[in-house]
Amino acid sequence: MPVIGSPQLMRKVAILTAGGIAPCLSSAIAALVREYDKLSSDIEIICYRDGYRGLLMGESVSITRGAIEAIDGLYKFGGSPIGNSRIKLTNVDDCVKRGLVKLGEAPLSVAAEQLAKDRVDVLHTIGGDDTNSVAADLAKYLKNNNYHLQVIGLPKTIDNDIFPIAQSLGANTAAEQSALFFEHIVSETTASPRMFIVHETMGRKCGWLTAAAALSYAKKLEEKEFIAALGMSKERYSIHGVYIPEIPFDLEKEATRLRRILDYVGCANIFVSEGACVDEIVAEMESRGEKIARDAFGHIKLDTVNPGQWFGSQFAKKINPEKVLVQKSGYFARSAPSNIYDITLINDSAEMAVRCATDGKSGVIGLDEECGNQMSCIDFSRIRGGKQFDTSKTPDFINFLKQIGQL
Repeated sequence: MPVIGSPQLMRKVAILTAGGIAPCLSSAIAALVREYDKLSSDIEIICYRDGYRGLLMGESVSITRGAIEAIDGLYKFGGSPIGNSRIKLTNVDDCVKRGLVKLGEAPLSVAAEQLAKDRVDVLHTIGGDDTNSVAADLAKYLKNNNYHLQVIGLPKTIDNDIFPIAQSLGANTAAEQSALFFEHIVSETTASPRMFIVHETMGRKCGWLTAAAALSYAKKLEEKEFIAALGMSKERYSIHGVYIPEIPFDLEKEATRLRRILDYVGCANIFVSEGACVDEIVAEMESRGEKIARDAFGHIKLDTVNPGQWFGSQFAKKINPEKVLVQKSGYFARSAPSNIYDITLINDSAEMAVRCATDGKSGVIGLDEECGNQMSCIDFSRIRGGKQFDTSKTPDFINFLKQIGQL
């Protein structure tokens, strides 16, 4: 098998972004390019287009000197200039079906051969738990087949649900943007009497984003002044319920509470994590004979399940609003450029990633919860998704739920 390179003689670096977008991808590319250019202007950097798809298809773009000099401009952009895709290299059938490999080819082998052909020494993957699980599979394959290549991941997910990473890149921005989204949408309560607004946020199995967005919005609300003489009230603009996978609730009791709020305030506003009650929703759909769409990783495509609509429908039967408005902030929030908090975290992560590259290490760079939240190069074997939101570590959120009468 070919020897791609060595940590002591790093000549070429590759970057790819994968999975859904988040408010960190463009900034992370910029940060990595900056760090490598500081290390040596002789290091060549390429980016595979559209995530692992570009790696399998051999489609890449070189970062020119002109691009390096202008790279700071990426900090002002959301999304990823090099594109994303959801591809699992161990899902052979899916890769064949999508025309990414030929029948009889192993995607891991095709990816490894492309890296060898491109003479890559270090591959940086920027993505969530699925992206990094694929990176782990690839790193293992490379090691077992004598491809001397480092794979170093950066953790991207607005759900903040990667174990054991305390804070994933882009999540803070997404929470801030979700709050901004609702700050606009809540004005719809003035458009119709007895309005019931359901604000659905992303979060497949983890309610962190929903909780963080609620707290961020509550902070914004404290900074506003309401003119009582015009009939304005803080209660009308407030959040009256927050529903996440980690905290069970009684639908009947909550409906009674929300009905009282609707009758008194004239509206009711709730935040809903897309993962809340998803098992119940799927069971209902399957009982009607509906087929549940899933992605290449076997995850339910939550946009086809529509949890926000389900919450709106269930509560509407019991609280009697004149109008139900369901709004999803997910695409708005995840498309934003990084805020200052995330830019700082991204820059620190990129600095650590390049340091690990020079030291010959592979793994995922992140704030390790098992090591006092220190920035570390975490072994791929320790990375997994589905981390739930630990409400015991967030007393501010629990206190908030108590204040609004939900707990």
